[in-house]
Amino acid sequence: MALRDRIVSQFRQPKGLPGRLAGLIMTNRPSNRRRNAWTVELLALEPHHRVLEIGCGPGLALELCAEITARGSVVGIDHSTVMVERAGRRFAQEIHSGRVEIRLGNFLEIAAFPSAFDRIYSVNVVQFLPDLNRSFEQIRSCLAAGGRVATTYQPRSKNPTREQALEMAKYIETAMQEVGFAQIERHELPLKPVPAICVIGVKP
Repeated sequence: MALRDRIVSQFRQPKGLPGRLAGLIMTNRPSNRRRNAWTVELLALEPHHRVLEIGCGPGLALELCAEITARGSVVGIDHSTVMVERAGRRFAQEIHSGRVEIRLGNFLEIAAFPSAFDRIYSVNVVQFLPDLNRSFEQIRSCLAAGGRVATTYQPRSKNPTREQALEMAKYIETAMQEVGFAQIERHELPLKPVPAICVIGVKP
């Protein structure tokens, strides 16, 4: 397998040297940075909010969340040891003070957190979830009343299209509706080669 293909395959669960290279790409690619910043903007964060990112990677979006939630807290969970270590270095001071927590674990482990979140979000993670309805049921159970979930997706296949992004948006919207989310909105961010979409829902 060519080095490029090995790196691309690492975006699901970065491991070893190829995973570290994937982490560098996540951190420095302009479209990735814009996608993360845009998602955080759509969360409508307030200083007291408690926030969870599913699949936090190197912590780009978490860093922005931590800047806003000065009286709250942010938590990131990721199933990659490489990414947890990288995010841990980024937030060493905030982790020590208790404002940031980085956990190694899979998506289903979010149910173990002791208190509800005001905001839960993910960026280019939804395509890896095997059962969207079950996933959004789990997310809903971890949200406080009035809490908001944001799910961002930008196709990263070999020949991505806008239609792929819109098709995923429909799947996300349907799953959110079926598990009881309200005020569901779709947003679109123009990027190259294809736009990113973000679907937002509110727990009644």
